[in-house]
Amino acid sequence: MSYAHLDDYSRALRGAHEAVATGEPWPDSPRRLITASWRRSLEADIHQEKTSAPSVLDPSHIEDVRQAHPLRPLLPLLVQTLSTLADEIDHMMVVTDDSGRVLWREGNQAIIRRADQIGLADGHQWAEHNVGTNGIGTALAIRRPMHVYSEEHLMRVLHVWSCSAAPISDPDSGQVLGCVDVSGTARSLHPATVALVAATAKLAESQLALRMHERDERLRRRYEALRGRPGILLSSTGRVISGDPSGCLGERVPLGNQAQRMLLRDGSVALIEPFSSGFLLRPSPATTPPTLTMTFLGEGTPTATFGDREQTLSLRHAELLALLALHPHGLTAGQLSFLLYGDDGNPVTIRAEIHRLRAQFGNAIAAKPYRLTCPIEADFLELRRHLAAGDPASLASAYSGPLLLRSESPEIRRERDELEAQVRACLLRRGTSSDLWAYAQTCNGREDYEVLERLAALPPTDSRSAAARTRLLL
Repeated sequence: MSYAHLDDYSRALRGAHEAVATGEPWPDSPRRLITASWRRSLEADIHQEKTSAPSVLDPSHIEDVRQAHPLRPLLPLLVQTLSTLADEIDHMMVVTDDSGRVLWREGNQAIIRRADQIGLADGHQWAEHNVGTNGIGTALAIRRPMHVYSEEHLMRVLHVWSCSAAPISDPDSGQVLGCVDVSGTARSLHPATVALVAATAKLAESQLALRMHERDERLRRRYEALRGRPGILLSSTGRVISGDPSGCLGERVPLGNQAQRMLLRDGSVALIEPFSSGFLLRPSPATTPPTLTMTFLGEGTPTATFGDREQTLSLRHAELLALLALHPHGLTAGQLSFLLYGDDGNPVTIRAEIHRLRAQFGNAIAAKPYRLTCPIEADFLELRRHLAAGDPASLASAYSGPLLLRSESPEIRRERDELEAQVRACLLRRGTSSDLWAYAQTCNGREDYEVLERLAALPPTDSRSAAARTRLLL
């Protein structure tokens, strides 16, 4: 809803507050982002009459937390950019950690004394689930800059305050490190302040990126000094820095323990070892675990062989193994649940199924995230290699039918349809009559009109021509 004047908006917000207090439908809802925040706050049982943010840090520990926090080196930059403005116009600057705990504040002393009364002070937590809608907590919740005006706060005691806040993210890990905020009395804080706060957060992120690149360069020089440069160089967070010219690992490798096995995209196994302030990814020694072989194409029951033991798999277990093979960097229970069931998935169900799979295949399946840690061979991955090589004869020989034909998993269906389309297109474009005949024996190829027409055009003495003509007449 739009309002011509701020007073009109304030009156509408007061009406919404009264409706919240009485449990009635809101006559005039706040703007969309605030409405969503109010709903999250009410679900967290935030009461409108609450008077202060909770103190969650022992005062004797705050300095230790500050010294260890990654935003501490940037505090002079934040203060220089915002605190002068805050002091001149009766506002204050606040810097929190990623959970909304206040670590630093600067600004007008009169405003700071008023802030003490509501817990906008060192060691107090301003997450949405603590105090409801507010600039700091809501900016952290939605991971974007946020201005919260007066009555947009759910707690009535905050109605004399307005705040503009922006999260600061680590360019290395992508995780939110904390939040920078300018707060003051409702009438004196202009909504445009959020643009300045957002620019300050971006400036801090650019400084973090510069420091990250400097660390990378120091680590890279140490790596280049190694004779033969063994392994692939990773940052402390798993970013690939050097030694992977083909880009087969992507931008980041999931890290768990400092010495762990991991499965690469080509099915080989590597070890992650500490190196200076980062890690080296090295080929695993010859004593590798047994190979996991998956046979998932065609109309038969899916099977897996681990070492010398072949096992028949349920469809669900086959789907899980296929997804882990297709995502060698690993997947969380939530991601697996979404890929298998879409929005209706339940991560708890996935954890139970993975537990059963690990009982069958042991350490071949690692956790956090779930991933395969042994060498793998899979008919559908072999198919991908033949497609990449453009080899129609090998493709026709390897393709025995669709991937997990009975699966309704959105991700498996996408992969199945993509493989089918690429195999068919390659064989029609470059395959011989023998290749097309092999495809015509699969469940989709048996009634493929274009493939059968090609085969029917063979000489009449060729038995494949007669078979194709017969199928076309059916």
